[in-house]
Amino acid sequence: MWLLTLTLLLTLVQTPPAPAPAAVEGDFIIRNFKFTSGETLPELRIHYRTLGTPRKDAQGIVRNAVLVMHGTGGTGGQFTGRTFAGELFGSGQPLDASKYFIILPDDIGHGRSSKPSDGRRAKFPRYGYVDMVIAEHRLVTEGLGVNHLRLVMGTSMGGMHTWMWGGMYPEFMDALMPLASLPTQIAGRNRAWRRVVIDAIRNDPEWKEGEYRVPPQSLRTAAPMLWLVGSNPIRRQTEAPALGDADSVLDAYVLNYMKTVDANDILYALEASRDYDPGPALEKIRAPLVAINSADDIINPPELQILEREITRVPNGRALVLPLSDRTAGHGTHTLAALWKEHLVALLAQTER
Repeated sequence: MWLLTLTLLLTLVQTPPAPAPAAVEGDFIIRNFKFTSGETLPELRIHYRTLGTPRKDAQGIVRNAVLVMHGTGGTGGQFTGRTFAGELFGSGQPLDASKYFIILPDDIGHGRSSKPSDGRRAKFPRYGYVDMVIAEHRLVTEGLGVNHLRLVMGTSMGGMHTWMWGGMYPEFMDALMPLASLPTQIAGRNRAWRRVVIDAIRNDPEWKEGEYRVPPQSLRTAAPMLWLVGSNPIRRQTEAPALGDADSVLDAYVLNYMKTVDANDILYALEASRDYDPGPALEKIRAPLVAINSADDIINPPELQILEREITRVPNGRALVLPLSDRTAGHGTHTLAALWKEHLVALLAQTER
């Protein structure tokens, strides 16, 4: 056993993960952006990160651009770490930044893009997923001058946006890879956990219609709920095997959450899924699509069989569910690229021009 452990340690030392390349950051300002609610924002700021350089063919079509979209509460910066960029963006890796032009936006309401906590609070426009996808498209086309995408992919909310891109802009991409998502309205248990957080904030007297000066205590309800659905039961049991451990882990998580998350921002982000419904446009998707979920995803449990049913409506669609293992992390498996990148490689090879 000692020799086996030593061998594994030596292997890890000898083969470190590829360093994530540095990203270039910028902001794209959309003037007088009109939301589907009818509200207008004089200046909508979309923050983004890019890696690599766009390349055009003889007809002026960009052939190497890749759009990667984050989940609820995340930012494009989450993809620059070891488990994602370190597996995908380095030299010789599937999305080698010396070959591809990688676009990592912060969506509306997230990161350094325009969001309620910038100052408008609950007077910020009620954005939905349709607004977010339209803004992503305008960033890509108007902001970055990209007229075609080699690949559209995303995790969780970003995975849902990937389904929407396929239906809204079916001729714009060569391939699609939604991760940790389902191509159907938010319903059932998925709607229930969101409502727990939404109702806790909206019904909290400390929320003060969004005009609070200190974080409302309802965030103490939001934090454990997000902790609960973000991973799988085995990992949660391992890190908190006894009652005291569970309380300590949750207390630390809640404390950090109260310091780093704005109540209006998370409220808006969760409510934004209200208009998510890619179902009517699934037959319009033309590019090959590979959807990847994991068997231990509490938010998108495989027993619902929704993915298996709906993928049959996508002309060039394929779906797979990664089995539970000691490497999967429930819903969070979407950012552990080592577990699914072989399927990305196959998709890129399938759609190579």
